[in-house]
Amino acid sequence: MVQLDHLEKNFGAELAVNDVSLAVKEGEFVTLLGPSGCGKTTTLRCIAGLERPDGGEIRIDDDTVAAPKRGIYLNPEDRNIGMVFQSYAVWPHMTVFDNVAYGLRVRRASTDVIKERTTKALELVGLPHLADRYATKLSGGQRQRVALARAIVYEPRVILFDEPLSNLDAKLREQMRVELVRLQKEVGITSIYVTHDQSEALVMSDRVVVMNNGVIQQIGDPQTIYAHPANTFVANFIGVANLMQGVLLGRSGGLCDIEIALGEGRAPLRLQAAGGDGAKNGDKITLSLRPEDIDIKFEKPSSGANMFEGEVTETVYLGNVLECRVKVGRYEIGIQVDHYEQIAPRQKVFLSFQPEHGLCLTQ
Repeated sequence: MVQLDHLEKNFGAELAVNDVSLAVKEGEFVTLLGPSGCGKTTTLRCIAGLERPDGGEIRIDDDTVAAPKRGIYLNPEDRNIGMVFQSYAVWPHMTVFDNVAYGLRVRRASTDVIKERTTKALELVGLPHLADRYATKLSGGQRQRVALARAIVYEPRVILFDEPLSNLDAKLREQMRVELVRLQKEVGITSIYVTHDQSEALVMSDRVVVMNNGVIQQIGDPQTIYAHPANTFVANFIGVANLMQGVLLGRSGGLCDIEIALGEGRAPLRLQAAGGDGAKNGDKITLSLRPEDIDIKFEKPSSGANMFEGEVTETVYLGNVLECRVKVGRYEIGIQVDHYEQIAPRQKVFLSFQPEHGLCLTQ
């Protein structure tokens, strides 16, 4: 439904979007995820027609909507897309019904069509009872629903979302994630969503596109992005990861044998982990460990693989879990344990992980 081929966008000397290629299938929910300044919003604005790309091509359905080298550029109103902005852009002088119906009136739809489609759109977002209320009398969540109804009422081919939940409080944001996904699946419309919130991306998306410095770092479903990051940037940006630098010693049983120097006169760690594709013996390796995949013991086990000793430096109570920082040589390892555990700073502990839960990264 949406095809980006080698898309580029410059702002002066800065290359904001660098050779981005992406295919979004019909009915798919794809999220562009990354830190501020990574190029995700610029990519979205190029798709919308709010920015003119400097290179590459954009196709929506069978129509080429932007191709600078061929002199093709369709204005936003000619692309048949819907867009939900971060600020909602709901007009305060109009009622909810008139806000939603605006796109149909601009397209000169008949009175009967306007009434039928607007009513249906308001029913989909759960606001038919507020049709006559002015936007100034709505809560943030209700305004977000109005903006969504307005975007879908004229049945666009694609809906673009520019961080639409960022202005909501945490509880409402979680609720609206579920509602938005439910609505998207019910309508079946192709959706491209921009956010810097990794939890939003993981919860809502069919696929996630991780970007940094204008370049796509990895594309995959949420499970793959989280469990098998392509590089250290993705590992560190998606969730929380402990990254330790080491050297590949060899392979055994489909796993990497690695050595990690701890400094401070301590003997290096010899560990096993998955991944390391394409690496050769002696190559530098980054070991990525998720906090929830690390086990903690308070007495040294008699046996076990991938075990190392550390000292607790800090604990943070978060209600459902207790986060701990454990110093292991020159590294501080973050772990998560059950909230009822009694752990104090300066306490010696023993950490371990299953080899398949560690991941060796080569870049």
